[in-house]
Amino acid sequence: MSQLRAFVFALYLVPVVLLCLPAAAVQPDEILADPQLEERARVVSKDLRCLVCQNQSIDDSKAALARDLRILVRERLQAGDSNAAALQFIVARYGDYVLLDPPFKLSTYALWLGPGLFGLAGLIAVLLFFRNRRAQATAPAPLSAEEKRQLDNLLKQDAP
Repeated sequence: MSQLRAFVFALYLVPVVLLCLPAAAVQPDEILADPQLEERARVVSKDLRCLVCQNQSIDDSKAALARDLRILVRERLQAGDSNAAALQFIVARYGDYVLLDPPFKLSTYALWLGPGLFGLAGLIAVLLFFRNRRAQATAPAPLSAEEKRQLDNLLKQDAP
């Protein structure tokens, strides 16, 4: 029982430790001297997906590409771009996939509809599996004439 408790404790501990890791993603040499400009860079970075991790913003990711994107965002903001212009610059280079919340348009239908379609296909597959399983279990095939004759012979042999 103590091994089970240790396992359950580990299951709770691992996510807590993993949640603490992204906190140090932005390196000190990336931080801008102007606090308002740095805050704008953080706002823009939180909307961009790390193309390596794919489920983290570039602000949370420690990947080298995320670092390059963070630096690029800061360079654009220092050059005088607005938040929207800096974001659009990155999207123009990497496509809508770089956005954590991509727009709903023809090129991103797969991103928006794909998970739902896969879920629906899985649900249909499960329903068909259980429907076929139930149909096979409820109706046994009737015995043929030869099988009935063999069964009668076996029963006669076992009779006292």
